[in-house]
Amino acid sequence: MNQILVSEKVYVTPKLKRKKRFYKIQFVLSILVVLILTSYYVYSEYDKRKNASVSKGILNDFAGIDTTIATDDVLVVALNERAEEIPQEPQILDQFNTVYKAGSGKEYKVDSILNIPSLSINYPVLSETTYELLKISITKFWGGEPNAVGNYCIVGHNYDGKDIFFGKLNRIQNGDVVELQDKTGQIIRYKVYNKFIVDPTDVACTSQLTNGRKEMTLITCSEGGKTRLVVKCRAE
Repeated sequence: MNQILVSEKVYVTPKLKRKKRFYKIQFVLSILVVLILTSYYVYSEYDKRKNASVSKGILNDFAGIDTTIATDDVLVVALNERAEEIPQEPQILDQFNTVYKAGSGKEYKVDSILNIPSLSINYPVLSETTYELLKISITKFWGGEPNAVGNYCIVGHNYDGKDIFFGKLNRIQNGDVVELQDKTGQIIRYKVYNKFIVDPTDVACTSQLTNGRKEMTLITCSEGGKTRLVVKCRAE
C-alpha cells in the first residue's frame, strides 16, 4: 500500500500542478463569460421590450379615434339657387398635434398609425427616423403626408424575428391588407402587391413616382442586417 501511494505522489509534478491550476482558472473564466453573456442577453431583451412599451402607451391615446374609411368630404353650398361643391379642409386631430412625453422625459411626435391585421402589427409611426426613435417604434423614413398621393415609406427593426415592430413582416403575403390611419383620423386600406430583398444602399423603393397613386413601402432588415426586406403596398 505504501509503495502505491509513493508511486502516485511521484507523478504529481510541478508541471502537472500548473496545468491543473490553469484548467481550473480557465473553467472559472468560462463560467464568468457565460454568465456575462446571459446577463447581457436578458438585459437586451428587457430593454427592447421596455422601449417598445412606450409605443403601446402612445397608441392607447389614439384608441377612441373614429376609424372610418377615407372619403372625399365636400360641403354643398347654395349660391343664387346654384349648388356648388366646396372641398372641406381636413381637420387634424389633437392627438397628432400633441408631443408625447414618456416617463423618461423624452418627447415623441406621431405621424400616422399603421395596422397589419393578419400579423397583429399595430404601432404609431413616429414622424422621423433616428437611431434612438427606432428603438421606440416604427418610423417615417421618406415621403409626403400619410394617405396622400405618393410613396409613404416606413422603416422598423425586426430584432431577428421577435414579436416587436417588424419582426413578423417577412410573413406578409401579396394581397394582405395594410391599414394606415392619417392625421384626420381616417383610414385607407392598402394591399400588398410585391415584396423583395435589396442591398442596404438600394433606395429605389422610396421613389415618389407612383403615377398619381397612393402607395406605401415597408422596410426592415433581413439576413442579420446584410440586406433589406421591402414590402410594397397600394391603396385599394
